[in-house]
Amino acid sequence: MDMNNVIDRRAAVAKLLEARDGALVVTGLGSPSYDVHAHGDTDDNFYLWGAMGGAALTGLGLAQAQHNKRVMVITGDGEMLMAFGALATISVARPTNLDIIVLDNQHFGETGMQDSHTGMGIDLAAVAGAAGFDVAQTIRSMDGVDELCEQLAKSANGPRFHVLKIESTNLPRSLPPRDATYIKTRFRAHLGLQPC
Repeated sequence: MDMNNVIDRRAAVAKLLEARDGALVVTGLGSPSYDVHAHGDTDDNFYLWGAMGGAALTGLGLAQAQHNKRVMVITGDGEMLMAFGALATISVARPTNLDIIVLDNQHFGETGMQDSHTGMGIDLAAVAGAAGFDVAQTIRSMDGVDELCEQLAKSANGPRFHVLKIESTNLPRSLPPRDATYIKTRFRAHLGLQPC
């Protein structure tokens, strides 16, 4: 990756969250959760712990159950590589309220910063486009993130997929709550649902 042409991950996530306009947010395992939490812990953030590869399909289920709300999945390249099948399932389901945002640093950040497949030529946006996503794009600048924030506010004809090429630095962790029952209960309460 050209290190002169990458995005500051926390600044990009902050912009996305400031533009969420009521969107529900599902985070992928590890660094995406830390990035979202670093901007502020809110009841409409659903953090995944120990569910590697599950963020996109969790977002799909939420988008189907809450079709009057926008859903943003913020995940990493390692998790998305582990969930290629999710792209086909989401494309067939065709939710119009789901955006998947992949923070791609081309490394497996949670296991030692080994090179990921995206640094070896795998183009996640091309895979999503081939699967049939309504929008599938790669963003390499903060100006592109600003344009994405404008896109997120507009209605869609199907699921949208956005890859943000981010810096590969290992930032200090901002740890969200790790109690899955607590996260689920407060998220359900935010949606006006009874505890289960």
